[in-house]
Amino acid sequence: MYDFVVVGAGPAGSRFSRQAARAGHDVLCLERGEVGRPLACSGHVSTDIWNFTPEGARDELLQNEVSGARFHVGGPGSESHLFYKDETISNVIDRVGLDRTLARAAREAGADLRENHSVVGIDEDADGVTVRVRTPDGTETVRTRMIAGCDGPVSRVRRELAMPEPGEKLQGILAFSEERDPGSHVDVHLTVPEFFAWRIPRGDAGVEYGLGAAPGENATDLFDRFLDEYGVETGETCAGMIPIGPAERVTSDRAFLVGDAAAQTKPFTGGGILYGMTAADHAAHEIDPQSPETLGAYEQAWRSDLVREIRLGHWVRRAYSLPDAVQRAGLSALSGEIGVHMDKPSTLFSPESLKTLLSRS
Repeated sequence: MYDFVVVGAGPAGSRFSRQAARAGHDVLCLERGEVGRPLACSGHVSTDIWNFTPEGARDELLQNEVSGARFHVGGPGSESHLFYKDETISNVIDRVGLDRTLARAAREAGADLRENHSVVGIDEDADGVTVRVRTPDGTETVRTRMIAGCDGPVSRVRRELAMPEPGEKLQGILAFSEERDPGSHVDVHLTVPEFFAWRIPRGDAGVEYGLGAAPGENATDLFDRFLDEYGVETGETCAGMIPIGPAERVTSDRAFLVGDAAAQTKPFTGGGILYGMTAADHAAHEIDPQSPETLGAYEQAWRSDLVREIRLGHWVRRAYSLPDAVQRAGLSALSGEIGVHMDKPSTLFSPESLKTLLSRS
């Protein structure tokens, strides 16, 4: 019997697998396809990413360094409002490479990570969990003390065990052009209802274009119009759901969710790589596979660490729906040098940030 079966080898799943294996647990990690494919997530991350990767990962994965963002209420030709810092505040990385690097680190730590293995059934009982798996050679059944659902916004683990759904699922869509752009600023366009569109320079690796759209919107149409405004041609479009708003519980009797499956994401950007890996570390530290009651410690730990930031992120997102005139006035008043961390909206209210804002008023 395994200690943990981990479903999904994205950043959250591979990080948990690595940390749990390091702690001496017997870990099986199942990825339904090829690690890193299909791509459905931006590669713009905070510099904290390197705290979760093995040595040397930065040299392999870094594509560009970012020091600020230009915010637009209109399209590409509209007035922009620059928020910046005189140093690198975020990185653009090889997103597929990140998944593969983290998966390799999990294997090196001792986790048995298998690609092209899909979970097709899950049954909890008093002694453990039975997991039915479709493999390249047929089907098999494995037993585990606990199962970790790290399988994204449309989580099979969550659905099989009738766990609560996230509060909302946005539509995310992105694509890449072959433009060479070593610029250090991203562009954010507050032109998408309830969310935004973006342009991210990736140095020699091209430019990333993307947007997030609320349920009920035609994301493909919005994205096509956005690309037309920039007058660019891109390659294959990547799409996926962005879960926003964690449910009241992300655990059951012998199962727990981590990352996008648990909606451990930033409501104001949709990003979840850092939040998911942070929660994965809490899970590996708190959960004893032989003691189901420790699932409660995981719930408490990740929420104590992240829920305040998630709640503040909801407030930041509300600004995206303000009237255009109000947005322009606010951006004009607040633009300039900032000291805000892209994963921590609480830094908007730090003494440094408040002092800066008051100096502009």
